[in-house]
Amino acid sequence: MSAVAAAPATVYVLIIIGKDDSPIYEADLSSDGHREDSPHLDQFIISAALDIVDETVWTTSSMFVRVVDKFNDFHVSGYCTAGHVKMMLLHKARNEDAIRAFFAEVHDLFIKAMMSPFQTPDQRIESPEFDKRVRNAGTRHFFRKG
Repeated sequence: MSAVAAAPATVYVLIIIGKDDSPIYEADLSSDGHREDSPHLDQFIISAALDIVDETVWTTSSMFVRVVDKFNDFHVSGYCTAGHVKMMLLHKARNEDAIRAFFAEVHDLFIKAMMSPFQTPDQRIESPEFDKRVRNAGTRHFFRKG
């Protein structure tokens, strides 16, 4: 009896980093499947790209700073809010339009979360509703069929 190998996972990992460079939200939006790399590698790749985003935001007027770094098959796309909160997405597939739309939606959700009287800037976002909506946005933008 032979074991059937699991299909490879489609990797999408989002980390939101506050002004003081501390992570305030993390979500693995990857599809089900087998990953050959360690999940801890995601954080290292995104951390390495932070300095590049810090430099890039001063050279563009757009909040979406596109792919800022690459490591093997991984790409890191960045988005920086007016308040210098950075949203970093680790991914393998290149779909700039979907990534831009995803970041815009997450930015809107982030603003709504920050308006809560129970949330302070640079505090970890622990809201289950925020997490659910970010995950739904990821599914809608990265895994929709058709």
